[in-house]
Amino acid sequence: MKNVYTLLGLIFILSSVLVIEPNIYQTLKLKTFDTLVPEQQPSEYFTILNITEKDIANEGGYPLSRQTLAQIQINLLRKGAIGVGWVIAFPQPDRFGGDFEFSEALSFSPSVLAMFEGNGEYPPTTGTVILGDDIGGLKAKGVIQNIEVLKQNASQGLAVARTDADNLVRRLPLLMRTDDGWVASYGTEVLKLLAGADTYVIKTNVNGIEEIRVRGLPPVKVDSLGRKWISWVNTPQTNLAEMDVENKFVFVGFTAKGIMPQIAVPNNKLLEPHKIQAALAESILIQDSPYIPDYGKAVEILLLLVMIILTWILINIFGISLGIIFTGLLFVSTGVAGYYFIQQGLLIDFTWSLVSEFVTASTAFYLRFREQYKLRQQIKQQFGKYLDPRMVKKLQDNPELCQVNGKRVDCSIIFTDLRGFTSLSESVEPEVVTYIMNAVLDAQVQAANKYFGCTDKFIGDAGMFHWNTIIPQEDHHNLALRAAKEIERNIDQLNIKFKEEKIPEVAIGIGVNSGICIAGNFGATDRFAFSLIGDPCNVAARLESSTKVAGVGVLIGEETAKHSKFPLKSLTPIEVKGKAKALQVYTWI
Repeated sequence: MKNVYTLLGLIFILSSVLVIEPNIYQTLKLKTFDTLVPEQQPSEYFTILNITEKDIANEGGYPLSRQTLAQIQINLLRKGAIGVGWVIAFPQPDRFGGDFEFSEALSFSPSVLAMFEGNGEYPPTTGTVILGDDIGGLKAKGVIQNIEVLKQNASQGLAVARTDADNLVRRLPLLMRTDDGWVASYGTEVLKLLAGADTYVIKTNVNGIEEIRVRGLPPVKVDSLGRKWISWVNTPQTNLAEMDVENKFVFVGFTAKGIMPQIAVPNNKLLEPHKIQAALAESILIQDSPYIPDYGKAVEILLLLVMIILTWILINIFGISLGIIFTGLLFVSTGVAGYYFIQQGLLIDFTWSLVSEFVTASTAFYLRFREQYKLRQQIKQQFGKYLDPRMVKKLQDNPELCQVNGKRVDCSIIFTDLRGFTSLSESVEPEVVTYIMNAVLDAQVQAANKYFGCTDKFIGDAGMFHWNTIIPQEDHHNLALRAAKEIERNIDQLNIKFKEEKIPEVAIGIGVNSGICIAGNFGATDRFAFSLIGDPCNVAARLESSTKVAGVGVLIGEETAKHSKFPLKSLTPIEVKGKAKALQVYTWI
């Protein structure tokens, strides 16, 4: 349940970022678009004319007289230009008195002058038709208009460049709201003029503006604020000396330092206003240019939720190893899908889904690691005293084997007991007794561990071991028999050592039996231990105690003997307490 709360918390936090859109997220999103939006080819309709520092020097310095500008206009037309756009504002009369000459030159072709945002009054409202509710759009600030004599023979467009969260210009409005209506951006006005249209059509929906139309041109997809994503195409550029402008509309502007501001755009570029407005006009004409669809936000949120939940499920179902593989595949799939969308011109962000997948995967992996670590520690704590370290590790690697709440198992059991230990403990010093006892018990544990047995308990000088109780062991009968032989060998080696140390030698009795028992944790609420209960256990204990009567070191029950790979011999059946019928028993040949 705690992990479910963690998942819900992740969903809430990560989805909130999409809704709130902090600057850091907006920047990540926009940078991704910058990188992946395919490069477009320029149209054949536009050329950029740069007036350089050298040109200004040749014309006598800045500002250029309106007579000079009039001559540039006429020269462009003579070179074959179909129209001229001066991305320059003329709010004051020319000090050289050339305004009428310039105005006349403007009248010889479609011409557009620039307005810039400022403190001036709005121009007369541009004709617009609204299809839908009159909603959406950016609010224009005051504008700097051109003098009346120039406006008589030229159109005006607002050369605005609003920046995104990272202070880069990527989107330009085609139209902007004013107190009285709408005003067109510069590039939009250029296309309207070239198309011979007199009206803009604004189509809206519940989210705001959906598209903007100019008669004679295909509808332009925009965002709800009426902004168009700019394709930064390489529009041809020329200068006053070359004037390569035949059959082109020419965007004119200054590139000389200190005259016009340079505006930051993606790909580490700085562009003057006339180049930005040319890019806007180009982007309007590009049919497959990218745009942010109205449903983009819904798709982004849905993608994020699906990716978070899938990542969480995959890791929790398949675990860490396979979870890494499947999460990696999911990560790649998300990236490929996002790339495909953007290549199709749909600016749908997938970066936050990738970030969210990483955060979710990291959290899920951490919780899995933590759970596995705690489980491994629990297994070590619970079974470390029963099992060989190799078996403990196997349980840690396969926790599903740890069914210790009670289960029936077909197992093999060994009971051991030192013969004559009571009299021995009375005849030697306590320190020696302790030494002998520890050595004998250690010898038995080593034997059991060698053959992957579980050390159940020691009661005084008696020991209990079993197989196929915790970890599945198909050949548990022979594992127990091998352990019994090993115990005997270890005791023989100890007796050699005891003899050298002048310590009394010891003898051990071993009972081996197999059958169905119940394995689990037995004991009180705050004090329990893993053990076995069942008749085969009792029989194994009785076999051990009967070794004295039978005169052998090991007695083996019939069920164990059936599966033995060791040569055994049968003995006379023995009667044991609790059994009405004598038991057939075996020992080594």
